[in-house]
Amino acid sequence: MTLTRRAFGGLTLSGALLPHTAFAQEISALDAMRAPLSATTSEFAAAMAWVTERGSPDMAAALITGLRFSRSRGPQIAETLTAITGEDHFTDWFQWMLWQEQNPQITPHLDFPTFKREILLRVDENFDLFLRPEHIQPDQMRIRLEEITWGGVVKDGIPSLDNPELIAAGDAEYLRDDDLVFGVSINGDVRAYPLRIMGWHEMFNEVIGGVPVALAYCTLCGSGILFETDVAGRSDPLVFGSSGFLYRSNKLMFDRETHSLWNQWTGKPVVGPLVNSGIELQQRPVVITTWDSWKASNPGTKVLSLDTGFRRDYGSGVVYNDYFASPDLMFPAQVDERQLAQKDYIFAVRQFGAARAWPLEAFDGRPIINDAIAGTPLLLIGDVETRSVRAYERKDLTFTPANGRLLDNTGAEWRVTEDALIGPDGATMPRVAGHISYWFAWDNYLGDAATVFDG
Repeated sequence: MTLTRRAFGGLTLSGALLPHTAFAQEISALDAMRAPLSATTSEFAAAMAWVTERGSPDMAAALITGLRFSRSRGPQIAETLTAITGEDHFTDWFQWMLWQEQNPQITPHLDFPTFKREILLRVDENFDLFLRPEHIQPDQMRIRLEEITWGGVVKDGIPSLDNPELIAAGDAEYLRDDDLVFGVSINGDVRAYPLRIMGWHEMFNEVIGGVPVALAYCTLCGSGILFETDVAGRSDPLVFGSSGFLYRSNKLMFDRETHSLWNQWTGKPVVGPLVNSGIELQQRPVVITTWDSWKASNPGTKVLSLDTGFRRDYGSGVVYNDYFASPDLMFPAQVDERQLAQKDYIFAVRQFGAARAWPLEAFDGRPIINDAIAGTPLLLIGDVETRSVRAYERKDLTFTPANGRLLDNTGAEWRVTEDALIGPDGATMPRVAGHISYWFAWDNYLGDAATVFDG
């Protein structure tokens, strides 16, 4: 099996949706929504005329959905969209989705949840687990249903790795020194998860150092975030998978107990039974670095085996290579590019009741940055070439690099570990959780409520 995400071009769904009333009779809003994909030519024309005459933009969300899945009727759908919105993006589904994101004041018709559910269940009937009618009403969701996008795969079409096989570093002959890995260290349990493998799976569920965790890797937004999955008030740790849905080009993961959808970037449930639970997954530190650098610093590390139980091409530079090399997004997301380009990398910290981003390029020629977040002084150690950034608390000290050593403003030398900075007298400064991400994801989820380093 070869895993691919289908791009956003015209995707055709065959077969009728549900029987609808005869168009010789009065057309209903639901009839008109279904018409692009299920009606005869004359019925479709009558439906578009009815939508145009009615003149309300509340039908736009359904028409944009229909535009994605209908090749032959795109021009007529686009003409109707222009008539009810005053905008003209012709058959460009991507641009219509951006317009929709820019206009949250337009509330879709009350029948839209029914229609959207019908469409997505035709892609995969298992989507019913996520789209129960009682959970997809606007007042029950934390994101907009009209912006939930099919990502091109079915439920678990990108399969998670659950307690996968690990091998010793010396046995990992398949890895090149410059291959990137996610490095994790918890309570002395040190592990590496190569991006060339994780790009095919985007999720692992593990117990590392006695702590149940999940790494949620959204290839589309360039972020791998390590979450604790043992949540207060729940008897068992949450176990996560990939739903097949996206929101603003970010994966929506799901937990296997309640089938709630979660925003991968924020660690919060956004659709389903857990929406009002108040749960926000806590982060653990994770770093991206080269295999050579990771094993040199952590010679006792374990690393993923190629024996994952799935048949994939785990070669270097295979998975999503074209996407990573392109400045473009695969799926729609509105981005403010006045500070950074949409796929520039940033290092994100969301701790101490605040959020702050450091552009990866800020570490070019400057491996150490002394900064702060919400009044908490931080030391950030970064490497542009390996895409690596680690953050630590620093209290009232200021650090400088000196011939490969790390010195504080008193001249004392500190040692850098995965868990903490360690001083000459045994004092420690704890690691602070953070992760790499594309700028567009930060801008979409935290842009108005966070700060960005510009030093």
